Amino acid sequence: MPIQKRRERERAERERLIVTAARELAESEGWDAVTTRRLADEIEYSQPVLYSHFKGKNAIMAAVALEGFAELTADLRAARTAAPNPRDALTGVGAVYAAFAERRPALYDVMFTLPVDLPFASPESPAPLQEGFAELRETMRPLAGEESPDVLAETFWSALHGLVTLMRNGRLRVQEHDVRMAALISRFSA
Repeated sequence: MPIQKRRERERAERERLIVTAARELAESEGWDAVTTRRLADEIEYSQPVLYSHFKGKNAIMAAVALEGFAELTADLRAARTAAPNPRDALTGVGAVYAAFAERRPALYDVMFTLPVDLPFASPESPAPLQEGFAELRETMRPLAGEESPDVLAETFWSALHGLVTLMRNGRLRVQEHDVRMAALISRFSA
């Protein structure tokens, strides 16, 4: 039994190494630079070893995205639960979301803009996706009144994503970010 546990531990460590290397490479050079050949070189294992853990690049990207959702969820929860009132919670959650996208652009892209094989908005969605959305829903719940907290959370998330994406791609003036965020918070907390 000890040999089996060691092998399981080593396998988990290799998976962790692959995911970490993919994240670092994507953040420094972009997702196009992340290939199984390049990852194999980075972690000093053969490509067949990578394929014994992941079916290919898309599966690695999905693993990175799940890790990102867990991190974002923790940040959103901290902002929501630290706020003294619903409007401050909404402000904090919006700020955390935008800061996450700015601080980790490649991670944000794999989570929200690049095609990955993860089911969104479905009962089959992995727990990290469901938990992240739950934080947005709980942020909106005290502000929802007669409206659906789910619909408000989806709409707020869509607005945040749109603002972040348009600004990152040079479609909106960066210097107006705080003004736009204040307008968004005002509309949703009215």
